[in-house]
Amino acid sequence: MGEPELKPMPEDWDSALAIVAHPDDMEYGASAAVARWTAQGKTVSYLLVTRGEAGIDTMAPEETIRVRAAEQRAACDAVGVESLEYLDHPDGTIHDVMQLRRDVAAAVRRHRPDVVLTGSPRDFFPGGMYNMADHRVVGYAVLDGVRDAANRWVFTDLTGPDGEVLEPWSGVRFTALGGSTEPTHAVDVTDSIDAGVASLRAHQAYLAALDWHPDPEEMIRSFATQDAERFGGRLAIAFEVIGLAE
Repeated sequence: MGEPELKPMPEDWDSALAIVAHPDDMEYGASAAVARWTAQGKTVSYLLVTRGEAGIDTMAPEETIRVRAAEQRAACDAVGVESLEYLDHPDGTIHDVMQLRRDVAAAVRRHRPDVVLTGSPRDFFPGGMYNMADHRVVGYAVLDGVRDAANRWVFTDLTGPDGEVLEPWSGVRFTALGGSTEPTHAVDVTDSIDAGVASLRAHQAYLAALDWHPDPEEMIRSFATQDAERFGGRLAIAFEVIGLAE
């Protein structure tokens, strides 16, 4: 007996906040979905927990920060994302989970999104590759931080950039985890996959340092084709959706 069909991800919302660990994390499939949504007129904002300074073995962290910031900006431009922010947690060794939860809750209260996107906190990726620590820590912190953001008695001292008190936000309809081994929903990326591929190609220096890395188009189309098997044959990117009342 085969795996169950993936449900279409709801798209009756206006804004999403993507919170991931590193530059490039959104570009491994999820950005193709983002391109679809921005083309529909939705607003998607990115918040990166680190600046990816430990991501290029042949480049010093200070230079890597500069290079990867430019590449991430180009990746965002490829899929229609204007807002790009960073939290400056340490790449490779994200460890202060309580501070990260505070940061997530503050961002959710400030952006007030309908939907939150993040990476999977599960131990493995589809296909069996072990998920790295930063991804796992961030995934769980985002799930917890979304709940924290809705509770007025948790992190009561959060303020915005101008010192304003950040009021609780309980308007997040669901959180969607990309790259999960237990996907529940999918997004048709037939018309937006090229933009998703372009966003991954934007990470030129990062990809050049990985001699094992497949061609971005080959990789993203492979993901979309695999997910299509459970989505009526349409090129798709799958997500595990948490908290959606259906």
